Amino acid sequence: MKVVKWILAIGLTLVVGVTVYLTMFFDLNNFKPQIVDAVKKQTGRDLQITQDLSWSIFPSLGIKLGGISLSNPDGFTPVSMLDVNEAVANVALMPLFSQQIEVDLLKLDGLTLNLVTQKDGETSFDGLTAEKSIETPQSATSNSEAVSLQTLDIGGIELTNTNINLIDMASNTTQTFSLKSFTLGQFSLGQFADFAYEFSATLPDMQLASSGQGKIKVDQALNNITINDFAMVHKASGDSLPGKTVTAELTTQMTMALDAKTLELQLTKMSAMTLAATGDIKVNYGNSIPKIVMNLDVGDIDVDALLPKQEGDAKETEGTPETAPSQEPDLSALKSVDLTLNLTAKSIKVSNMLTQNWQMKMAINKGILNLSSLTADLYEGKLALSAKLDGRKAVPTYQFDKKLTGVNIRPLLIDAAEVDLISGTASFEVNGSGSSLLPDNLKKNLDAVGKFEVADGSLYGVNIPQMIRSAQQKLKGDLSADNKEELKTDFTSLTGSFTMKDAVVTNPDLAMASPLIRLSGKGTANIASEALDYTLTTSVVGSLSGQGDADESLKGVNIPLTIKGTFQEPKFGIDTKALLEGQFKDEADKAKEKLKDGLFKKLGL
Repeated sequence: MKVVKWILAIGLTLVVGVTVYLTMFFDLNNFKPQIVDAVKKQTGRDLQITQDLSWSIFPSLGIKLGGISLSNPDGFTPVSMLDVNEAVANVALMPLFSQQIEVDLLKLDGLTLNLVTQKDGETSFDGLTAEKSIETPQSATSNSEAVSLQTLDIGGIELTNTNINLIDMASNTTQTFSLKSFTLGQFSLGQFADFAYEFSATLPDMQLASSGQGKIKVDQALNNITINDFAMVHKASGDSLPGKTVTAELTTQMTMALDAKTLELQLTKMSAMTLAATGDIKVNYGNSIPKIVMNLDVGDIDVDALLPKQEGDAKETEGTPETAPSQEPDLSALKSVDLTLNLTAKSIKVSNMLTQNWQMKMAINKGILNLSSLTADLYEGKLALSAKLDGRKAVPTYQFDKKLTGVNIRPLLIDAAEVDLISGTASFEVNGSGSSLLPDNLKKNLDAVGKFEVADGSLYGVNIPQMIRSAQQKLKGDLSADNKEELKTDFTSLTGSFTMKDAVVTNPDLAMASPLIRLSGKGTANIASEALDYTLTTSVVGSLSGQGDADESLKGVNIPLTIKGTFQEPKFGIDTKALLEGQFKDEADKAKEKLKDGLFKKLGL
């Protein structure tokens, strides 16, 4: 027992002696001029420490600093690059002798960082980077031994009132990021510790605010970091945002392996406006370009609601054409992305067009975006799409293969293009390629081939049997004949193939069949001007009136039909000359039959 008492007494005496020496005979302020001179010599900057450096004794040994300021380069505004109001570090003394660090408190208050970029590109960091000394294997070994720890215990960390100002003199903009507070509770290696933060930012067109809390654990080897139940709430406000305010919530679990350079996130909750999603994200940042793999499952996405609404007086904007971009979008960022995305969605609405049950596989690597597969339910049918976008050159190129099967075509065209022209169950195939993403060039540079088939549908805006019947009646002298029936032509099938080049769709083999008529022909549709130009031939095969007593005079007569106008307002025309020739043919045939009958009677046949 005496030995133990002596050891404790010696240890206590040692602690007291060191403390007394440090606080009474070792004045930290004696080193302030040396520190200021060293910073000036190394960086050319002025360092100011306006408050005295002081020791804190109870309840643990610590150092307190305040009034610290580091200048920006000469000619910069603000003059100060770094300001610190107060910094405190309290460390238990005895554990240091056995390579154990027990920090009672780390506190930093009032840090302000002004990072300026001048018009000539000079920044606040210029001149701060010192040349790295060559490290020998022996020094590397000694350094690694110096930082190896048996334990690391921290009573708490407090960061308050931290502000970072990003000042761009060229654009005359300032972005401010403020960390109001960051706190870390009792922390030990291998144990979870509570943490929380409160953050805000002021951007040129937006205000951001974020707060969150969770639990963090660092393993004994300082290689693995685990964060559980990390719940965050983000709020953004600005005129460019939908409703001028957006709130997003995120809850995640995260693991980070520093030795393997990997990061994994489990998104247990992600919501913003009407968007909700779950999934996981894996990142390998060991290469020059981090490899990212994302698996996301989202609910209903209304892209139209997420986009900001255009405000303004409709009368003022009416008739004013929108200015199309004159330069290709810069896709060089795709070269620095290695992303694999697997996405499933309950429904997605874009430009008023609704799709359900999305299954998408996409990858971006070395400047190429490859949409290997996209399937979705589309207006009672199915969509299948694959595409590739090459952004490695100044003018992007692309190719695609698209198929629609069993689609209810009328509501699709109304929602997608506000075109009410045709109904029925449609199947559609097209593959093509092109270059440039400028709107005008997209139309001009696209080369495509495809085919279509529509079953049991109708053409809207025209009643072809009624047009023929009305024209025929007028030729017979009934000038009161008029179009009183619905402007709709029913058909059992409508088929054709097409090619697209120089913004013109060419359809050489349009064919339509119905119980009353047969229609065939060819034509073009100009995607740029939306102009239609079709020449068709109509053959009557049934009763035009739908009744048994209809005039059969036009059966077998080919009647030219034209379609002009635009997608929005197609204009249908009929060749009355053919009707007249058909009428003459009918009368001639009747006269021939009558003459033949009379001749047979005279001959007694």
